[in-house]
Amino acid sequence: MAAAKKPVKKAVAAKTKTAEAKPKVAEAKPKAVAAKPAAKPAGKKAPAKGKSGAKAPAKAHAPVAVVKKAPKAVAPVKPARVRKSKDQGAVAIERSDRKIRTGVVVSNKMEKTVVVKIERRTQHPLYGKVVIRSNKFKAHDLVGCDEGDLVEIMETRPMSRDKRWRVTQILEKVK
Repeated sequence: MAAAKKPVKKAVAAKTKTAEAKPKVAEAKPKAVAAKPAAKPAGKKAPAKGKSGAKAPAKAHAPVAVVKKAPKAVAPVKPARVRKSKDQGAVAIERSDRKIRTGVVVSNKMEKTVVVKIERRTQHPLYGKVVIRSNKFKAHDLVGCDEGDLVEIMETRPMSRDKRWRVTQILEKVK
């Protein structure tokens, strides 16, 4: 074991001698040689200089061919909205792409707004029992609904934070 420790001591001594010798060599260099920047690795770029620094020369690039894309096909335009005539008395707009639900008015305490409860029957995914699920929607009311009325509501643009439906017709009036 004594033999193994001796080479380690020699290596430590060799390191200290070379570390002491390097600063002396660096100080002995003339100023002109010290002012040259060190060679940079090929993969790294120089950091960008600010407004006061000199700009790097622009690299010459091969000309890039500009490829023009063909214009996209325009989707067919939907027919304009069709309003029912005033003789029929309905103001509702006929639309086939909007959701239509039927429900019972639960509350009409707000101005021009009613709360409609819509119930749907679904089968429980695990047990198979038919379960009644319900949702409440706030709907814009210009028809004049009362609590308990059976109404049809249609999806529409957002009218407020919660109101995205409107009453299209009263199906059954409460007595």
